[in-house]
Amino acid sequence: MTGRKFVFLDVDGTLMDAVENQRRVWHAWAARHGLDGETVYAVALRTRPVETFAAVAPGVDPAACLALLHELEDEDVRTGTYAAFAGAAELLKELPADRWALVTSNYEHRVRGRFARTGLPMPGLVVDAASVSEGKPSPVPYLLAAEKLGADPADCLVIEDAPSGVRAGRAAGMTVWTVNTASPAEGSHRHFTTLAEAAPEILAWV
Repeated sequence: MTGRKFVFLDVDGTLMDAVENQRRVWHAWAARHGLDGETVYAVALRTRPVETFAAVAPGVDPAACLALLHELEDEDVRTGTYAAFAGAAELLKELPADRWALVTSNYEHRVRGRFARTGLPMPGLVVDAASVSEGKPSPVPYLLAAEKLGADPADCLVIEDAPSGVRAGRAAGMTVWTVNTASPAEGSHRHFTTLAEAAPEILAWV
């Protein structure tokens, strides 16, 4: 496979703007537990859900907390308003069909629901939270994507927006570019303030 290039893309914050959706979900979750929405959301932004539950609702069964969060997230996929970032649809349609994948900390059924509502094309491979035992910043999700596509990590380009994703891509031995933030996350090889700005360079790379 030497010489063939592959592109792995994160979803939330990279291809799709889901910030307000996440805020709404966490506010709804907080309300069900009699907690302040903004306080809970501030914690959720910097920790994994299980850590958020432990911090804001230590006396509540974490399994019940997670079940409610999943219920609210699934409902948001069905009824919430979503928007793809400018350039996302055009980029995904131009990428070679067998040389790109989505690598997300979300679940595939939610990604499919969001993509269907925004008109984004789905790839043949999605590595989601259920696909791996370790999520980002572990390199496992990106290494699994490379394995499934028969790609050498050195021939893979990762597109991310978050520090944990950058660390995951770098640890996997891949090239990592960041998008949609004012400044690059530490470890990013290149940075673009918007996905639309990055799209021509991504296509040229692959």
